[in-house]
Amino acid sequence: MLRPSYALFTLLAVTVPTTGFAAAPPQSFKGEYTVSFLGLSVARATFSSRYDGDTYAINGTVSAAGIAKLFDDTKGTISSKGTISGQQMRPQAFRADYTSGKKASVVDIRFSNGGVASTKVVPEPGKRDPKSWVPVGDGDLKSVLDPMAATVIHADSLDKVCGRTVKFYDGEMRANLSLTYASKGSISVPGYKGDTVTCKMGFEPVAGYRKGRKALEFLQNKSRMMVTFAPLGQSGVYAPIRATVGTQIGPLTISARRFEAVE
Repeated sequence: MLRPSYALFTLLAVTVPTTGFAAAPPQSFKGEYTVSFLGLSVARATFSSRYDGDTYAINGTVSAAGIAKLFDDTKGTISSKGTISGQQMRPQAFRADYTSGKKASVVDIRFSNGGVASTKVVPEPGKRDPKSWVPVGDGDLKSVLDPMAATVIHADSLDKVCGRTVKFYDGEMRANLSLTYASKGSISVPGYKGDTVTCKMGFEPVAGYRKGRKALEFLQNKSRMMVTFAPLGQSGVYAPIRATVGTQIGPLTISARRFEAVE
């Protein structure tokens, strides 16, 4: 995987919703989120998206908060744009610009014909040990989503949100996220009050990672990851409103402070 600060940045993008309304008059959505670790606030995120016909554009900001700023003052912006075909997201471009302390980094991914056309990472990753590194092949980059588009679920009902596998690529690692049904419930936050469905999320690294990395092995084999989805009106779009990820030293929780459609 990429440097630790970007790993957190990618995790936030995967588990924070980037929602909108497909095949409808132009509409926008705004979400505000708090990230907590062991009960302490460590980051905040704000995302806005706009869907116009079969196109979408998503922009977000993420920044360290609370005690986390004492150790890793990471902040930055994320953007994704593309088209929607049926119930499938088809990204065209993804970009993450972030800083950790005084170090600035960029991840830029371009897509074409449903696959990755180019990837730019600044600064470039260091040399990999071929004995332990699992390289990304051309076949791994077909029919994949960027970390933001991977969070949007198009389904006919809450009952059909889970029961699927999402393939995503973050600029270095290719992984699969599997969603299996866990439970139904309800939630109330500013901007939304209503039914939800919770899926258990499985993580499988495919390529672009170092074998034997304990953090990845924990996520794949031991971590309990749960994602709760809520609908946006009658659009058929469902997005995460809460997520919990078990780590080696405690749970990470992402909760919506606001989840609403805007003019």
